[in-house]
Amino acid sequence: MGKPIDIHKIMQHLPHRYPFLLVDRILDIVPGERITGLKNVTINEPFFQGHFPEMPIMPGVLIVEAMAQVGGVLIAETVDLKALGGLIYFMSIDKVRFRKPVQPGDQLIFDLEVLKIRSRAVKMAGRATVDDVLVAQGEFMAALGGKE
Repeated sequence: MGKPIDIHKIMQHLPHRYPFLLVDRILDIVPGERITGLKNVTINEPFFQGHFPEMPIMPGVLIVEAMAQVGGVLIAETVDLKALGGLIYFMSIDKVRFRKPVQPGDQLIFDLEVLKIRSRAVKMAGRATVDDVLVAQGEFMAALGGKE
């Protein structure tokens, strides 16, 4: 089992900030291989005001974004991003499926694994669960680096 990572270290790795930082903690990480992250979903999230007031559910695109942010921490712990330009950019999202709504009070657990890693790109597969029930899954490709 790898070491946990707190919010302060996550914020050193990711450029996102409130209200768009969607990862609360990293529970486990093996750099270059896999990561497990956590997001506590609370009713005071700004998106619940409009999605949907009478039946609040977390937008699927934000579940995917949170999963990608967890993957970003994995990459930041694996490669020297500063040497590559500093940032990670989405290239593609494939095979995404949503299985169950995510509601306030849920705790999302994200498990991602590296499928391929190259000098400037990485491909990962991810799963999001609530209480060990699959709520979303997909594959992600990201470009590593900043301005060329």
